[in-house]
Amino acid sequence: MSEKGLNSSLLIAMPQLRDPNFHRSVLLMIEHDTSASFGLVLNRPADLLLSDLFSSLQFEWRGDQQGRVSWGGPVEPNSGWMLFGDSSSLGFEDEQVSSVVDGVNFGGSMDVFRDIAEAPPELLRFFLGYSGWGPGQLEFEMAQGAWLSAEADPETIFEVPAEKMWDHVVRGMGIDPGSLVATAGVH
Repeated sequence: MSEKGLNSSLLIAMPQLRDPNFHRSVLLMIEHDTSASFGLVLNRPADLLLSDLFSSLQFEWRGDQQGRVSWGGPVEPNSGWMLFGDSSSLGFEDEQVSSVVDGVNFGGSMDVFRDIAEAPPELLRFFLGYSGWGPGQLEFEMAQGAWLSAEADPETIFEVPAEKMWDHVVRGMGIDPGSLVATAGVH
């Protein structure tokens, strides 16, 4: 990884990661430092339509009526987070939205949700819950070979179907998914 470390990278769950929450998961790391880590699972669709979610928030959803919410992880499942592409029609204050990688923005405030519901950008993902790690926990799991990291890009985040994402990212790293086995340590 580059000097930014795990921030803005993808984490790919390896077969030895026994936690069923993360079986064949691909996560986008939003924030990683010595005190904690925060990420979103990219390939776990939830059984909830965006239109129903926004209706429950009393916001009119003007986007794809079949658009689905995703499960971001097991922590605080009632919290909401968005990843969205660049859009000239959306203007947010710096503290409400941050850039994760070029072409991918992150937000989690009700103001952002309302504005996006009214004028959804073409590239959009909404998540309930998140994935989190305490100090040193993620580094320990990585040393055990439970996760690999890869560079994040908008195509993977927004365009690769959830059921194909794990294979897509692993193959993009030059690894045959069939060659991965559940053992401790780095392969």
